[in-house]
Amino acid sequence: MLALRPNCECCDRDLPPESRDAMICTFECTFCRDCAETRFEGACPNCGGELVRRPIRPAAKLERFPASTERKVKTHAACAG
Repeated sequence: MLALRPNCECCDRDLPPESRDAMICTFECTFCRDCAETRFEGACPNCGGELVRRPIRPAAKLERFPASTERKVKTHAACAG
């Protein structure tokens, strides 16, 4: 099951579970659409995999299967400045 991480690991922008701007790779590295497209050109800086829009979990399922609250921010050269 997807963790639905709460933020972009580059710019730390909030990405709530219902966000259509959350992008992930197959390892669930999570980025906002802006960082994914402009900084990384659609490729995950961690694994090189494709970044695609994260699916949205139905609100009724979030009660039983909540999104992660663990924020992850990593240092990537493209994120500096």
